[in-house]
Amino acid sequence: MEKILVIGSVGQIGSEFTIELRKIYGAENVIAGGRKTKPSEKLLNSGPFIICDAVDKNQLAEACKKHNINIIVNMAAILSATGEQNPMLAWDVNMNGLINVLEVAREFKMKQVLVPSSIAVFGPSTPVDNTPQETVLKPTTMYGVTKVAGELLADYYVAKYGLDVRGLRYPGIISNETLPGGGTTDYAVAIYYEAIKNKKYTCFVNEGTRLPMMYMPDCLKATIDLMQADFSKLKHHSDFNVGAMSFSVTELAASIKKYIPDFQIKYEPDYRQKIADSWPNSVDDSAARKEWGWKPSYDLDAMTQDMLKVIGEKYKKGLI
Repeated sequence: MEKILVIGSVGQIGSEFTIELRKIYGAENVIAGGRKTKPSEKLLNSGPFIICDAVDKNQLAEACKKHNINIIVNMAAILSATGEQNPMLAWDVNMNGLINVLEVAREFKMKQVLVPSSIAVFGPSTPVDNTPQETVLKPTTMYGVTKVAGELLADYYVAKYGLDVRGLRYPGIISNETLPGGGTTDYAVAIYYEAIKNKKYTCFVNEGTRLPMMYMPDCLKATIDLMQADFSKLKHHSDFNVGAMSFSVTELAASIKKYIPDFQIKYEPDYRQKIADSWPNSVDDSAARKEWGWKPSYDLDAMTQDMLKVIGEKYKKGLI
């Protein structure tokens, strides 16, 4: 029986991913772990929650021992924009937390570790269109540096210890459930909330900014599909490109205007523009499609319709 610990379960992806895993493996078999932040009532009511900080190896080991954990999902990370404000915190959480996870998994002879990466591994010298699986990785953010190092470290544990470690490079993730927490692609979530509440939005990147994006249902599906893939058939392990859609901010605003015609947008780029400019326009995810059958379900307009519907219903109920 699988006993899964999700570290970083309170975050944007972790909170929804934990609940999705509980539907598959059973609520009591998926332990939600967080550092300090109080989880949402929805997460708290769906199964067990513990305080577990990956930076504290002893605490992590004790939690794994107590709950008989055999799979760790490490969603804990300081994201790109926050990481540029506090680089040492990003290094501590993203690197020291990861090495602790890998060491505990090795010592306990665990079945699997899943450690997501990000398009932040790419940099200004990376080809921007249809960015290859194997390419130049020279990021210009601390978050990107930690993700490159994390991919290499994870692959090292595969090669040296035979540990089953796998991961995928998330594009910008868009959700109607949990607000993002300090990423450069946060505008692609905030714009929908502001469209519903105020019919206008001021964007912190310029209108031509184009980035790879993915709707949360596809993000959850991709992660679970990779977790359940046959490890022996994977040629790559910790660095799968995954794509779903790519669009500029102008195209995103136009999609919203199809359903909210009087929506208005203006642009006031800040320090996050430089980060966005260092990332790809689109990625080549043929390795993921070939090795474990990845295929997205949502395009921009399908996502926009669903986002506006769900957020609109919350707004009417006074929940946002």
